[in-house]
Amino acid sequence: MAAVAGARWKRWVFLYLPLGAFVVVTLFPFYYMAVTSIRPDQEMYIPWNRPNFAPFWTLRPTLEHFALLFRETLFVRWLLNTLMISTLSTVIALFCGLLAAYALARLRFPMGGTLGSGIFVTYLVPQTLLFIPLGEVIRNFHLGDTPWALILTYPTFLIPFCTWLLMGYFRTIPRELEECAQIDGATRVQAMVRIIFPVAMPGILSAGIFAFTHAWNEFIYALVFLSSAQNKTIPVGVVSELVRGDTFFWGPLMAGALLGSVPVAFIYSFFVEQYVSAMTGAVKG
Repeated sequence: MAAVAGARWKRWVFLYLPLGAFVVVTLFPFYYMAVTSIRPDQEMYIPWNRPNFAPFWTLRPTLEHFALLFRETLFVRWLLNTLMISTLSTVIALFCGLLAAYALARLRFPMGGTLGSGIFVTYLVPQTLLFIPLGEVIRNFHLGDTPWALILTYPTFLIPFCTWLLMGYFRTIPRELEECAQIDGATRVQAMVRIIFPVAMPGILSAGIFAFTHAWNEFIYALVFLSSAQNKTIPVGVVSELVRGDTFFWGPLMAGALLGSVPVAFIYSFFVEQYVSAMTGAVKG
């Protein structure tokens, strides 16, 4: 009994309590954002020293801020713009990253290691240094204030990340799989598409999830390259249209932030299941 009690005490101290604290700290900003999005203005601006002030819940929830967000802003258009730009950028980054990572990880050619290190260093270059020359490129190709300005610039930081992530995953796959396929008559491309890519599906899904999330939340390029309200993305549109001078429309701001995070959370939950099933299939194979 003493051993069982000691094991239970250690489990609470070293597992449940730290995990619970981590969950509370991680989810509290989202909870406060959700509460603020349904809090009426009368409660939002009550001084903290008032006895009836409830900072962590609302007494009279309202959907007025959501109605204002859809009625007085182009939030639906921003949502569609963000979804289209993020999806196309992720597809381009995954396609280029898959081919580059496969070549660097599975093929032997001079300067391969140096080229892989260079791609990783490229990913580390801050975006604040790249948007100036990229702005000149966008201006020369007359792509300013169009979704293509972001679709073609986001891969500049998504492709190096996907390549670096997939390189490490491809290196863990035994080369014997390709060799056996080539012995049976398959070409290099057939072995890559039919053997290596299905086995590497967990890594591909992980790269796609991170690339999509990065493109969805990107702010600097979207702020610089887009100017008209109908072409903006959610991060830029919510901030630029709901912050006017020193006036912050906190209710609609929190409502926009909450709705903007829901698609990402949904995609994460959906692809987590796909990730687990793909990894289980790879292990079984």
